[in-house]
Amino acid sequence: MALPWLESVPVWGNEAATPSEDAPAAPKRFAAMFMGCGVNPDHWWAKGEGEQMELGKSLEPMSNLKGKLNVIHGLFNKSATGVGIHPGQTGNILSGAALQKGAELRGGISMDQVIAEHFRDQTEQASMVLGCEQPVTGYHETNFSMAYSSHISWQNATSPVPMEAYPSLAFDNLFNNQGNRRNQSVLDRVQEEVSSLNGQVSTADRGRLDEYLTSVREVEKRIQASRNHKEKADQRAKHQNKPVVAMKRPDDGLPEDIREHMRLMCDIIAMGFQTDKTRVATLLMCRDISGMFYPFLGVRTAHHGASHDDRSDSYHKITHYYVSQYAYLAEKLDNMKEGERSVLDNSCLLFINSMWSGSAHDSSKVPLLLTGGLGDTLQTGRSLNYAEKDDADRKLCSLYLGIMNRMGVQQNQFGDASTQLAGL
Repeated sequence: MALPWLESVPVWGNEAATPSEDAPAAPKRFAAMFMGCGVNPDHWWAKGEGEQMELGKSLEPMSNLKGKLNVIHGLFNKSATGVGIHPGQTGNILSGAALQKGAELRGGISMDQVIAEHFRDQTEQASMVLGCEQPVTGYHETNFSMAYSSHISWQNATSPVPMEAYPSLAFDNLFNNQGNRRNQSVLDRVQEEVSSLNGQVSTADRGRLDEYLTSVREVEKRIQASRNHKEKADQRAKHQNKPVVAMKRPDDGLPEDIREHMRLMCDIIAMGFQTDKTRVATLLMCRDISGMFYPFLGVRTAHHGASHDDRSDSYHKITHYYVSQYAYLAEKLDNMKEGERSVLDNSCLLFINSMWSGSAHDSSKVPLLLTGGLGDTLQTGRSLNYAEKDDADRKLCSLYLGIMNRMGVQQNQFGDASTQLAGL
């Protein structure tokens, strides 16, 4: 069980800095959260800067973090245009690579995995690749594999990174829960170490440690319900002689309430970042051509169908809901202090969708939010509009180059870009 930042404990280096030396810089993190099928274009806008920034109705969940937010409009992924709808617009959202139709998958490594490879030897987990819907198989009418609709994180040109959709398994991986350990509380296993540490750290650190342990315990309790559901699904699948992934939700063991599912995944990412277990994460909140339903929003149509009426109040509610999940993770990271900054201040949190309009399947620009200052290397509190720029000056991969280089992952070329995004 790794610890969060504590002022009494040397971190990010082998030894504590002397008074004449600068303290080691906090680690930088990157996370991407994906929503499929476009947004409500009427309510996705921002005007002004900083705390005075005005946000459209769909972006209102970010109101508390306007000073740490960048709303970026008009960027596009060239390889996702002119290829037909859905899979060809999604499978390269983080790579910018041209996708191949037919039986053989071929695209490119995604930028999150380029960063993960750079930090592989510095963290216990190179990256977290999480999802809230199971991948689907088969082919779309455009002859692109549905694997492109189901994955945003790719380890190479032909293979997506295996995605973990079960919160209990993601939690177990974070805390090294194996075998019988799954039946024992993480906190019980480290009780002696906690008692010893409390006697060595400052009063402020004892408060931070207690807050951290309380948050872990709270998530652990919620995870247990998810674990029980998953175990029953495994038994059900065994009796029916079929794989769990072939079963429909909630029979497949995924949490029936997607609100709880997404919050758990966000909590796990937050703990991974807080303890520096990993510095890279992706969360596929819903896949392209998603079949998710939202009865708690009063919306009767499934996600994909609702997106075909994307200017409706129903699809605004769906868009607003997904932004609220992004805001939940951002605020959680902002409440985790690391010296004079927060974990969010040392991170870059990306919200992205593969298309602007679900009714038109328009990928000529993508909805995109960035939150966090990435260790003071990224100016925030801005609304940036690239829509009127030449295509060469509004490349999505130019943004990715800028993020990677700010994280110390020096790249001269990525996807279709060889220059960083101007004005970032």
